[in-house]
Amino acid sequence: MDRPPPESLILVSRDPNGVATITINRPKSLNSLTKAMMTRMAHEIKALGLDDSVHVIILCGTGRAFCSGVDLTAAEDVFKGDVKDVESDPVAQMERCKKPIIGAINGFAVTAGFEIALACDILVAAKGAKFLDTHARFGIFPSWGLSQKLPRIIGPGRAREASLTAMPITAEQAEKWGLVNHVVEESELLKKARAIAEAMIKNNQDLVLRYKSVINDGLKLDLGRALSLEKERAHEYYNGMTKDQFRKMQEFIAGRSAKKPSSKL
Repeated sequence: MDRPPPESLILVSRDPNGVATITINRPKSLNSLTKAMMTRMAHEIKALGLDDSVHVIILCGTGRAFCSGVDLTAAEDVFKGDVKDVESDPVAQMERCKKPIIGAINGFAVTAGFEIALACDILVAAKGAKFLDTHARFGIFPSWGLSQKLPRIIGPGRAREASLTAMPITAEQAEKWGLVNHVVEESELLKKARAIAEAMIKNNQDLVLRYKSVINDGLKLDLGRALSLEKERAHEYYNGMTKDQFRKMQEFIAGRSAKKPSSKL
């Protein structure tokens, strides 16, 4: 039987306020990914990253799972294909994307789905959601960053236990360990993700992009080099500002200060 076209399995919507949503839409297969879906997802992320009308991207899944990983019936096609092609690699495109990406995790985020979640900048999870690394169980070598990112987020001991035992991490535990920002009722999941996105959109969009970049790039360095990176980019930013931009910044800050109510002890 013919598979549905990848464009129906990876849905994209745009709100007028600048929030784009990518939905993995293969619920009968727990949103497992075929090669065509991965390529489609990579292309959509790249396109949204280049779209000036889009400020924040939300990534979610339909049904009972966020993403249950790679469709193992097509494993050879995926793992022995051109895995070095960043144009068809959704995680590589997420890591290159300048826009903030919010993951809205419902149900299971398994193995490759877990790695996609780790490529998001912020995670919101529904109560009952679970993160599961089954690489060791099925003899699959991680290649989307799970072995390196997870220890840096939750600590090496916890990461070793999660990955070497293939035991799930609940949403509640993930929040305690700093993997997840918020845990909400499933009915509130997208609402919470959109609220975070809208809060970002209210800020200076040039600075939002620069701030995401310096955080993510700095995390790849030791603290000393990361602090130097921040200083370099700050000098570059301020040296590039015109007198008119400085004036507008001062006026904005003064206006915000004037609106604040006076505090009473």
